[in-house]
Amino acid sequence: MILLNNRIYGLTKGQYSPTSPRGFVSKSSPYGTTEDPFHPAELCFGARGNFFARSVASDNTETIEILKAAYLHKGAAVCEILQNCVIFNDGCHNSVYTSQGRKENAIYVKHGEPLIFGPNQEFGLVQEGFGLKVVKIGENGITRDDILVHDAHCQDNTLQLKLAMMSNEDGFPVALGVIRDVEAPTYDAAVNQQIEEVKAQKHYHTFMEMLETNDIWEVKE
Repeated sequence: MILLNNRIYGLTKGQYSPTSPRGFVSKSSPYGTTEDPFHPAELCFGARGNFFARSVASDNTETIEILKAAYLHKGAAVCEILQNCVIFNDGCHNSVYTSQGRKENAIYVKHGEPLIFGPNQEFGLVQEGFGLKVVKIGENGITRDDILVHDAHCQDNTLQLKLAMMSNEDGFPVALGVIRDVEAPTYDAAVNQQIEEVKAQKHYHTFMEMLETNDIWEVKE
């Protein structure tokens, strides 16, 4: 599933959408929206999704990478693409829409690698209590060894969801890349396995064999 998030209903001429920020002024909310935005990652994780990735429409290289990862994942996969609506909501993702913007305001997460970001890779993420904290490497005794390492394959999605929910408005970088990629039984494989198990327990395998397992009457004139 590819979700193009431009924070507005563009095809219907500019109404606010579930991902529009609080206070957003549009044709259907002339005085500003009165609710907090919906986060696609919350729905994916809440539905026990096992693959979630994010990219920016203007970042061709990373977008290709997450789509390839989604293709290789067995099961449903959700890719959120941050996209400006040039007609009704242009600039809604400007902080990460350019290469320089992503260096300053985003973090590329890769499984098994430390969560480091910044123009000179000088910042990192550490755990503080039940949340995350941005630190500067080299200050207050912080070293690269203190930085969290991304685990996209972890069954527990607690830290993965925290990464997906980070925003510039809250003082965090926007997480880009494959945030969650966990192997799990797929629905179609489980159903097919169940069918084979049930078939193996039956004494018949065709319709005619099924008829012949019960009493048979032959009617003659």
